[in-house]
Amino acid sequence: MRATRSARPSTTSSATGPIGETPGRKFVLNATFAEVDPADYDALVIPGGRAPEYLRLNGEVLDVVRHFFERDKPTAAICHGPQILTAAGVVKGRTVSSYPAVGPEVTLGGGTPAEISVDQAVTDGSLVSAPAWPAHPAWIAQFLEVLGTRIVHE
Repeated sequence: MRATRSARPSTTSSATGPIGETPGRKFVLNATFAEVDPADYDALVIPGGRAPEYLRLNGEVLDVVRHFFERDKPTAAICHGPQILTAAGVVKGRTVSSYPAVGPEVTLGGGTPAEISVDQAVTDGSLVSAPAWPAHPAWIAQFLEVLGTRIVHE
């Protein structure tokens, strides 16, 4: 897989400079969601950003997420990633952290938004979630624990 930095400028601007979104990375995809067999995977990571807003509209994505939750497989979601979890109907009864703007969706889905700082994460069973990128160290550490990973420093 090769990633390239996009040089395309923002499509929206104001008198004070560019606003809106610009593409970050472009990747060559090697599978479609329809081709993915979730049984072949032990864990699921749902990153944040704006993609979850659109991916939650894809029924195949939601089926993959449901597979992981029905089998209690480790899942990690951060930032806007929980939008996919709420759309899949898997947050009911769980404590979930997300970007603040996603909190109402967690509540509507029957979950409890985690009241944690932006650099923290929360684990609820096999689900690890966090509000935003400053939580990466805590989010990854908790996910590694859920995975049963042991890191040894020599």
